[in-house]
Amino acid sequence: MTKKETLYIKDAAQCVDHIIEQYGKKIVLGMPLALGKSYQMANEFYRRAKADPEMQLLIVTALSLEKPTGASELEKRIIGPLAERMWDGVPDFEYMLDLRKNALPPNVTLKEFYFRAGSFVKTPVAQQNHYSSNYTHVPRDMINELIENRPDWAFIACQLVAKKEINGTVCYSDSCNADLNNDLERLIPLAEKKGLRGLLVGQVNNNLPFMYGDAVHAAGFFDIIIDNDAYHFPLFTVPKEPVMDAEHMIGLHVSTLIKDGGTLQVGIGSLGDAISYGLLLRHNEPDAYRRIVNELGIADRYRTLIERIGGLDSFETGLYGSTEMLVGVFIDLYKGGVLKRKVYPNTVIQRHINEGKLSHAITRNAAETVLLADELNPVIRQQWFEGLQFCGFFKEGLRYEDYCIVDGTHRYSVDLREDANRQAILDNCIGECLKNGIVAHGSFFIGAQKFYEALRSMSDEERRQFIMTGVNYVNQLYGDEEIKRLQRKDGRFVNAGMKISIMGNIASDALEDGTVISGVGGQYNFVAMAHALEDARLIMMIKSTKESGGKIKSNIVFNYGYTTIPRHLKDIVVTEYGIADLRGKVDQDVIKALINIADSRFQDELLAKAKEVNKIPQDYEIPEASRNNYPWVIAEKLAPFRAEGRFQAFPSGTDFTEEEVVLAKALRRFKQDAAANKLAAMKGVFGRFVKPVPDAAMPYLKRMDLDRPAGLKEKLLRNVVLSALDKDGAI
Repeated sequence: MTKKETLYIKDAAQCVDHIIEQYGKKIVLGMPLALGKSYQMANEFYRRAKADPEMQLLIVTALSLEKPTGASELEKRIIGPLAERMWDGVPDFEYMLDLRKNALPPNVTLKEFYFRAGSFVKTPVAQQNHYSSNYTHVPRDMINELIENRPDWAFIACQLVAKKEINGTVCYSDSCNADLNNDLERLIPLAEKKGLRGLLVGQVNNNLPFMYGDAVHAAGFFDIIIDNDAYHFPLFTVPKEPVMDAEHMIGLHVSTLIKDGGTLQVGIGSLGDAISYGLLLRHNEPDAYRRIVNELGIADRYRTLIERIGGLDSFETGLYGSTEMLVGVFIDLYKGGVLKRKVYPNTVIQRHINEGKLSHAITRNAAETVLLADELNPVIRQQWFEGLQFCGFFKEGLRYEDYCIVDGTHRYSVDLREDANRQAILDNCIGECLKNGIVAHGSFFIGAQKFYEALRSMSDEERRQFIMTGVNYVNQLYGDEEIKRLQRKDGRFVNAGMKISIMGNIASDALEDGTVISGVGGQYNFVAMAHALEDARLIMMIKSTKESGGKIKSNIVFNYGYTTIPRHLKDIVVTEYGIADLRGKVDQDVIKALINIADSRFQDELLAKAKEVNKIPQDYEIPEASRNNYPWVIAEKLAPFRAEGRFQAFPSGTDFTEEEVVLAKALRRFKQDAAANKLAAMKGVFGRFVKPVPDAAMPYLKRMDLDRPAGLKEKLLRNVVLSALDKDGAI
């Protein structure tokens, strides 16, 4: 990876020929998480390995994206038209197609540090080759494995990039994945000294928005650039999931814990959409928001906590986003006026803003206060001048020369021990307002087409507010700690877990038998940071129950045989039934708080077990206010607000048609009911043979291509759809 002149290649096959010729047939192909993978390069390497048993290929990555296909006939019928509409032109990863068939050749190994949730539960080779690592440690671990175990292999890091000419120079942006290259740039020189060989390869895809910050590189950063118009395939889309009652209630509770002027981290999915909905309601309809949280009892029940760490008012200062994953939620919040607190890459500027001594418009008094900062005295150094000028504090066009600020023929001494020098700078060198403010830092992104289009359609100036940088910057405080602490004031790091024990241990990525559901990712990083920042809080969202095999099970349990986040890092936990503030609490109070937000069908059992092991007083009783935690009660409470048009399943829109939304919901419920009582479900299906087909069902049957069923099989499928729609109240 020693820098040479960049090689420009148009064809993936030619590129792989070159790599094998230069480095041999033992290849580690490193690709970024999710969107930034090159299908062409991955498939070309895989084809070579598949055809040549002498070649050894290790693919190291995460979230290899797959287009949905559907397992059953009904699933295929609903997904087929969707796939044509949403993923037309998106290639497949051939190694993933073979992995699903359990047909990876023995000379190819796939290692992933993060899965799409639940996607590899029944895939042994994926389970066996998952490696659990903090996101911030992935590049280190990847290179360490090469040095220790594969010293004669070549490491090829390949990812998609965007291209743009800036001031006459062609530049490349990591765009959707700035998460790894910055770490590789730091680690590779160290690895080269130990014999690591390899290349950095960028493949241009003009469908990617050109993102700024640490994502931008000169051409010389890459050893090889692949630029071929035929390779500009559409971006993989992730359609929004419906936001159900439980998620809306969790999002509403979380929205009360976010402090104006603070920092937000949140991930993709329906829970993130629910939080966004709550925050936008709070900001844009404050009277309605207060009415809702009051009528639902949230304001009274958690008034002290809300007043201390959150709020119910509109966002006057707004939020700043510091998030591993830049998701559509942040664009929604930006357009809705919530994401608007700008941070700056300068400790003097940021500290004065935090202290209320400096704002966007730079007054003379504010400027004089800044010039009194210890960092600038007694003499302003060039690096401080340039940093302040980048932020707009000093005017454009000025330059630093021989301890003077130079404006044409005028020179102003930067020796601030003389008041006259300070006054001259104030009179002649101070800008009118701050610039280059940042509303969000992110490391990677993936989402719906609406999200990609929103980024692409922004002006360069607007897009520069969304800075892409490495996870080593976003996910932790190490390195540049002072500026990170200043920027991330009142941080609220919102994550999701699967299960929590009543002692506070959280399982987020795997089951107690070791089956990996997703991966640790950056969760531990954000948990640790929430405890390291004095004014930050961790908010862990856990739905109170899960349906499995037709049975409802509690996600708040007495004990669980797997832990992602240990209980000594406990903080705030939110379910659809409320908020448990666990920070600094003794065991019995942790147990009480968690039982209070558990589903009431499981509370007595949890309490009995806690008493059995003497972790709670024998005379303790669950408060009456927490004794009505049932999903149907939530549905009843939300019904009046739904009648007003609030708390809809897709609050920020959807790529699905109306028929698809109804069908998906009805068939999902039918599947759950059938798992619980197969006989009753079949009775309903066969009963449709003697009933006429309602006119209201025809649009749904046409969508499933079952409006004119041919043969018994299609008639049975039609009856399943009719039975599902009928039971769900759609017809």
